[in-house]
Order: sequence, then C-alpha cells, then structure tokens
Amino acid sequence: MSLRTNMKTIAIAGIAAAFTLTAVSNVHAAKRVKWKMQNAWGATVPHLGTSAVRFVKAVSDMTEDKFQIKNFEPGALVPPLECFDAVSKGSIESCWTTPGYHAGKHPAVSFFTAVPFGPGLGEYVAWKWFGGGQEMREKLYNKFGLTALDNFCIGPETSGWFKEPIKELAQLKGFKMRFFGLGAKVMTKLGVSTQLLAGADIYPALEKGVIDATEFSMPTMDINYGFYQIAKNNYFPGWHQQTSCSELLMNKAKYDALPGQYKAVLTAALGDAIIHTYAESEAKNPDAMQKMAKDHGVKVQVWRDDQLAVFEKHWNEVVVEESAKDAYFKEVADNFYAFRKNYAIWGDAQRMKSTYLK
Repeated sequence: MSLRTNMKTIAIAGIAAAFTLTAVSNVHAAKRVKWKMQNAWGATVPHLGTSAVRFVKAVSDMTEDKFQIKNFEPGALVPPLECFDAVSKGSIESCWTTPGYHAGKHPAVSFFTAVPFGPGLGEYVAWKWFGGGQEMREKLYNKFGLTALDNFCIGPETSGWFKEPIKELAQLKGFKMRFFGLGAKVMTKLGVSTQLLAGADIYPALEKGVIDATEFSMPTMDINYGFYQIAKNNYFPGWHQQTSCSELLMNKAKYDALPGQYKAVLTAALGDAIIHTYAESEAKNPDAMQKMAKDHGVKVQVWRDDQLAVFEKHWNEVVVEESAKDAYFKEVADNFYAFRKNYAIWGDAQRMKSTYLK
C-alpha cells in the first residue's frame, strides 16, 4: 500500500470515527423524553398490536433509552375509538391507531387508511407520500392540533363473517353489521345497518346478537378474535380494504418540540414497521386460512363478479354523493383518482399473468 493510499485510508477512518463519536455524543447529550401511547389493539394481536411493541423498542434502542414511549393496552388510558380527542387535547402524546377510527370527525379521513376497490401497497403509499395524500391529511389534522405518520400497512382483508352463506346481496338487507371505513357507506346502500366497533368489542356483540355479521381484518388476526365460533362463512376478496395503512397519531405541539434527532428516529422506526408488518402479514395469512378451514370448519366464500360489480357501483355513487356534500372530501377524492389515473400509465403496462401455478 502506498503512503498516499495509506494516508487516504487513515483519513477516511478518522472521518468515520469522528462521525460515530458525534452520533454517540449526540445520543448522550439528547434530553430525556417520555411519551404515553394508547394502542388501539392489544399488544398480542398479530401485526396490529405486535407492531406497536416492536416500534417502541426500536425507538428506545436507537436513543439508548433517552426517548421512551410507553405502549398502553386498549382502554387503559382512553377507549380505542376516542384517541383523536385525547391526543388533540394533549391528554396523551400519541396513539397507535388508524384514520378510519376518526371517521366521525370528517368523512375524508378514511381515505388515509383504505379506499374501496383501491390500489395495492406500492401505488397507495406512492399517493400518500409523493402524490399529496400526506399533505392533505396534515392539512386536516393540523386544524385539531394533530400530526400523524404512517405506522404500518397490511394487504387485502376479508370482507365479512356471516352465519349463513350469502347467495344473493338482497339477503343483506336488514342486517346489523360491524363495518370499517368508507366501505360502510357502500353496505348502507344495500340496506345494512353498520356500526364501527373496536376489535375487542366485536365478539361479544356478535355473540349477543347486537350485530348479525362482521368484518375486521385478515385471517391471522380474525382467528385470534374467534369469530369462527359464531360465523363460519368468511367472504373474500376484501373489496373495501385492498391495502390498509394505519398511523402514529401525535399531538402536534409535542411532536414539534422533539429534537430533530428524535423525529428522525420516529421516521426510521416507522419505516421499518411499515415494511416489516406488510411482509409478515402476507407470509402468515396462507397458513392461518388453512388452519381455520381444517381446525375450525371455516368456509372460504368468494363474491361473484356480478356481486363485486354491485359493490363497486355503489362505491362510485358514494364518491359522487360525499363529494357533493363536502368540499374537502371532493378535494381528497379528486387528488386520489387523478393520481391513480396517471399511475395507470405505468401500472397497466407492468401487469401480466403467470401460468406457473395453474
């Protein structure tokens, strides 16, 4: 090795060491911060709850315990569906939740969780992060003293647990059903009386007959809630939630007061949670489906194409009607669909079918 090369290597090593020492000293110098985080799901609920546990550990590890976020079980601080107001008032700093749980605050917020007949993960987060979705959420949330970042995403869900097979959609008229997000407005058009219940409240409601049917999430989670004990018919596809992204909802003043280093840590830990949770759920759902069928007698039912066409027709009507009623809903919907139209130039060109598994 030449002297010049050796000196260059020493210089690079010195810069790297200095950078490391600076990073370490920054951690040691950073102030201690403690936050409370209400989890909308139990810590043992696959994907939804376990991602929160993983997240708070990552934040603690990356800051050498200087930034501690304590994860609270559902209802420990506030009811799962009341996080919006609690965080807005500053009663707690944050919630591990989903925009769809705040639908009562504004009809447009559900666009930031899942959209009926919506896109896959790549296209959805492309809209949220680079197409204006995040900015539109912030514009709405900031009015309430809130800010939010995506915390995890999961793929398609199932679209309902029913006690008896639904041969024709007319059977749904008069049903009482737990339903999430914008899809609930579609079900209402079919004569279904919908209500939003937190995960832990669904089984008791189904058991007591308060509701006749429910949707919640995907096999890996639904099996834990035991819906199959009452309703054996699980319907696919999850037309109402093809991709779902939840959020770390934060009090804006508390977030703004964080050191830049801690904000970067949040971004890094949440980015990891998004891809980890999506991949984990996709990997584990096939086995969960088989287990439910084999061990619990669950029947996988698939909506016919003509039935899906009815759901989609009603969804298109919902978009038009809600847009006419609320200017901001229209602004979000227009932005979303303009992005999808442009994305199709790329997306449609890449679609192909494999014959390998046939």
